[in-house]
Amino acid sequence: MEIAIEIANSISNKIMRFTIKLVKRILKPFSGMIDWANSYSLWPVHFTTSCCGCEFAATYDPRFDSERYGSLPFTHVRDTNTIIIEGTISKKMAKALKVVYDQMPSPKYVIAMGACAIDGGIFYNSYNVVKPRDFLPVEVYIPGCPPRPEAVENAILTMQRRIRELRIASKKVTE
Repeated sequence: MEIAIEIANSISNKIMRFTIKLVKRILKPFSGMIDWANSYSLWPVHFTTSCCGCEFAATYDPRFDSERYGSLPFTHVRDTNTIIIEGTISKKMAKALKVVYDQMPSPKYVIAMGACAIDGGIFYNSYNVVKPRDFLPVEVYIPGCPPRPEAVENAILTMQRRIRELRIASKKVTE
């Protein structure tokens, strides 16, 4: 009986390894298309804690219309793949930010917006301010206090370029 179980487990493991190799081989020719599609579907959820939220909202109004770049803001975390951190992150908010990040589907991207999100801004020497880069992998930084909507658009375009050039999405899919 034990030998039969070992044989079944061995066959199951071989089938699993074969399936994984087959899926990777099938997806490899499509990696460029995966990266292209992912780069033009950056759907950010915004984590607003300061005044940068107004500029983020202005980025998606009719004057700037950032939806033309394939970026559409969502409110539900599980429908997004990008998080834009807007403003100062305190120790208490860092826990909430980590929960939001963990709920996002892969591949996921992080953009830090404004001086407060990058370095703490005017609150840099406060005891309760943390930098997002200390606990999240931030890909793009948007400098300014607050940054203009054009800077947010530039960050979106930079993120798209990084996804296509570094093949971030296809690497995460085939892993």
